[in-house]
Amino acid sequence: MLVAWQHQHGRHDLPWQGTQEPYRIWVSEIMLQQTQVGTVIPFYQRFMTAFPDVVDLARADLETVLGHWAGLGYYARGRHLHRAAQEIVQQGFFPRSPEELQKLPGIGRSTAAAIAVFAFGRRAAILDGNVKRVLGRFFALDNPGDAELWALAESQLPDRHLEAYTQGLMDLGSLLCTRARPQCTTCPLQPQCQAYLRGETLRYPTPRRKAVRSQRHHRLLLLCTPERQWLMEKRPAPGVWGGLWSFPMEIMDSQPAGHSLTLDLAPYPELEPPPFIHRLTHFNWHLTPRAFKVRDTVPPSSSSPWHWGSLSELMTYPLPAPIRQLLHGLTRKL
Repeated sequence: MLVAWQHQHGRHDLPWQGTQEPYRIWVSEIMLQQTQVGTVIPFYQRFMTAFPDVVDLARADLETVLGHWAGLGYYARGRHLHRAAQEIVQQGFFPRSPEELQKLPGIGRSTAAAIAVFAFGRRAAILDGNVKRVLGRFFALDNPGDAELWALAESQLPDRHLEAYTQGLMDLGSLLCTRARPQCTTCPLQPQCQAYLRGETLRYPTPRRKAVRSQRHHRLLLLCTPERQWLMEKRPAPGVWGGLWSFPMEIMDSQPAGHSLTLDLAPYPELEPPPFIHRLTHFNWHLTPRAFKVRDTVPPSSSSPWHWGSLSELMTYPLPAPIRQLLHGLTRKL
């Protein structure tokens, strides 16, 4: 039923479909981790234009790769993708089995299975968030653990049409068996769905208790010279925004001091954007921009993570989306 439904109603025109090229499938599966299809499509298309094959990706410098990843979020995925490409090129072949694929950076069990199915026709079960929801409702599971869900996912694998079955599960969870408004009347699994037969579709799967999100508070230092040069910092990796460029930061309980550079600061309130909250997976990041005039630049050493540049120059750097928005705002004011 699911395979027939996918053939007739599932998605067939996504830019990474219609191919068994493992590189294209792998990049799409990494981008789709915790990111919706509609968001991924334009990033994927630009990424494929910039890095048409795994050799191009492996040879590119990390900053260039992250520049094409900027705005997609979860930047560790971009770093892992780049490192995995280098490992693939070094070993001279693309791993084919789920077990071998999992040895590459950034590839977990479900992602490895999806690549193995779509690129190599292997028989392997996936278990992303959509599939967990479909299984949880179909079997009316109370608080299922990952081990139980993996066992069920593997037990349901058909002997044939693995690609259509796997894509069908993804499409069903994304298009019909959604979290808030499941479209049970058009679902091909409805006659056997235990949650539907009990009239308790929204109860399953039993939601896990959400962890309390922590709060972090930092000051963004917008430091500008009379020549309209602005100080930027390359964020350390690993870490939030690792490998991308940002205005320097300080913890909010400290006094503005020009960060690690000794600078003579004067408030520049007319250029000061309002505070904002950047919501990440595990915490809310409260960021308070503070603008200051600086009498002169301090030349950073060759090994330092600092750089002075004009707004137009800095816009060409790999930037997190909030920092790019701040630069756009400053450009409009000046």
